[in-house]
Amino acid sequence: MKTRNLALAAIFTALTVVFAQIVIPLPFTPVPFSMAVFAVYLTGALLPMGWAAAAQAVYLLLGAAGLPVYGGFSGGVGVLAGPTGGYLLTYPLMALLVAAAARAARRKTWAVLAGGMLCALAVCYLGGSLWYCATAHVTWQKSAVLTILPFLPFDLVKIALCAPLAAALNRALARARLLPEQRR
Repeated sequence: MKTRNLALAAIFTALTVVFAQIVIPLPFTPVPFSMAVFAVYLTGALLPMGWAAAAQAVYLLLGAAGLPVYGGFSGGVGVLAGPTGGYLLTYPLMALLVAAAARAARRKTWAVLAGGMLCALAVCYLGGSLWYCATAHVTWQKSAVLTILPFLPFDLVKIALCAPLAAALNRALARARLLPEQRR
């Protein structure tokens, strides 16, 4: 079972790398639009808590080691120390929160998963905007205007698409016995 969990965690790390490359730079903020959090949500929705957090921690470690896994094929500690580093650093906690919501529920419905994803998004916004305050030397209000408000509609659409997809994947993969057992 550990081999399966390890393989699944590696797959979700790789999925995050792929989705992180879908970025659209925005002219009014140093934070680009990214699909990476979609992969983070899927990781939490489909893996047990510890493995979900580990998959995202490995993603961060690969990038910190200099591999070009972050958005725009970037990598290195400098990215983590830069204006978007706070968002990246929340990924393991985000995956953990979605997985915790999924574990707490008897069934992994889209509503349960969407609730976990909303909590994860709040953590992402908090960590990312506070980090931006520190690196850009701006007030939290200015940070929120630049790093949260423009992204909120798009992030809600990501959740609206990801939650039903994750619920359907959970059902299909559970029937095929391809998901790890969730311990209670």
